[in-house]
Amino acid sequence: MNSLFKQLSFTLILSLLCAVGFGWIAMQIGDSRIDLFDSTWISIIQGTHSPVLTYIMRIFSYIGAGIPATVLALLVVYMLYRRYGYRRELIFFLGVLLTSWLLNESLKLAFQRTRPTINRIAEATGYSFPSGHSMAAFTFYGILAFLIWKHLPSIWGRIVLLLFSAGMIVSIGLSRIYLGVHYPSDVIGGFLASGCLITISIWYFQTYMVRRTQEQPV
Repeated sequence: MNSLFKQLSFTLILSLLCAVGFGWIAMQIGDSRIDLFDSTWISIIQGTHSPVLTYIMRIFSYIGAGIPATVLALLVVYMLYRRYGYRRELIFFLGVLLTSWLLNESLKLAFQRTRPTINRIAEATGYSFPSGHSMAAFTFYGILAFLIWKHLPSIWGRIVLLLFSAGMIVSIGLSRIYLGVHYPSDVIGGFLASGCLITISIWYFQTYMVRRTQEQPV
């Protein structure tokens, strides 16, 4: 129980740190310091342009939202419910995805940051901050890793899971900067907003499951 309490406390603290980080970036929007940061990293990332890399980045950007992301989500839903019968995990998964989308739309309307217009090699509409692709990727692969983690007995399996999830999250975020449709601060802000959401969601879910276990008759 002490170990579980420490895990829950760490999760809650991590959520608060993500919230503080997001708030700090949000306050810097429009400031010359964040502009310098954005322009520097845009130059570095877009300086790697090549036909092959552009093709790869378009793929990561494509699978980060829309039909591919929906298909992946439906596949997870099928696996959680139809095959394994994890109803609570299914509700948790869908609830966090929906909340992430609503949160992103709300934050975009609140900040109304226009997208970058220089060196754009892809089209995108709507406001820029925080990045919707980055939030969706962090939420989807973060929650997926959380749900799969406890069912992997091998430490190597867990390492592969973490590397795969982190690789997809970072690649999708970088693709949005590379394609010129988001500032680096948009992507980092999206990661932090999603990090805050999923950690507080995990904290709540774990607390709920512990309470349910304690209420069950012996």
